Amino acid sequence: MLRRKKLKGFSLYDFVICLFVLAFAVLCILPFWYTFTYSITPYADYLKNPVSLIPRNVTLEAYAEALRFPLLTTGFINSIFIVVAGSVLQVLVLVMTAYPLTKKNLKGTKAVMLLYIFTMFFSGGIIPEYFVMQKLHLINSLWALILSSVNGAYSIILMKNFLSSISESLTEAATIDGANDFQTLFRIVLPLSKPAVATMFLMYAVVNWNEFFKAIIYTTKRSVWPLQLVLREMILEGNMSEMMAANERTVFPFSLQMATVMLSIVPIICMYPFLQRYFVSGLTMGAVKE
Repeated sequence: MLRRKKLKGFSLYDFVICLFVLAFAVLCILPFWYTFTYSITPYADYLKNPVSLIPRNVTLEAYAEALRFPLLTTGFINSIFIVVAGSVLQVLVLVMTAYPLTKKNLKGTKAVMLLYIFTMFFSGGIIPEYFVMQKLHLINSLWALILSSVNGAYSIILMKNFLSSISESLTEAATIDGANDFQTLFRIVLPLSKPAVATMFLMYAVVNWNEFFKAIIYTTKRSVWPLQLVLREMILEGNMSEMMAANERTVFPFSLQMATVMLSIVPIICMYPFLQRYFVSGLTMGAVKE
């Protein structure tokens, strides 16, 4: 009976919305499927039908060839380091910055928030930031990419709103029991903030994994290039032929390009299932303050 009632309540509007969502999902999935299909398509099949989305034959030679390229391996290692070290440091600084701003009896919090909001509209610019990194001797260092992204104003506002939704009675009880501010933060507030922390970690991880612009500015040595710069070098600069010549192999260049793109996509996609249960609640919790 309940199922019949649900079917009767399925209106034409719901049907149109479902079609729209389905079409949007197909548009999102199609580029990934196209990339994956041509990464496993043999050259002979590509010549017969260049626009086929269902491969007749499958080959993994392009992936094997891509993984033999030393610069690609270096890019993977550098990007993984940026994601892990950068995201952990950024979330840690974010929580430690946002938590004091939730204190109502702390003077100057409104002024600090106004300063953060001001930086959202008027930043210092890339040239002063470059000079700072140069003075700190961080040019051609992965830490330049990490430290330049720490303490974003937008993230602080989101985290502050979330932490403000935590009951003050919990922190007051911890203070009465003798806990200092750091103990209250890491033993009471942080465990209750898992959804927000997981959400911000995932957002930072995606940004760090796709870091490209700052990598061009701060890195010139290939040994410190993140994966995105390596992909640019391999695809746009025509290094596919050099790559195959170095390994004395012949692989369809287009399949090799698609394989390298797929290899760069898969790791960050694999992170989402582990943080998915926190992601939606982390985005919505703190939006409405009771």
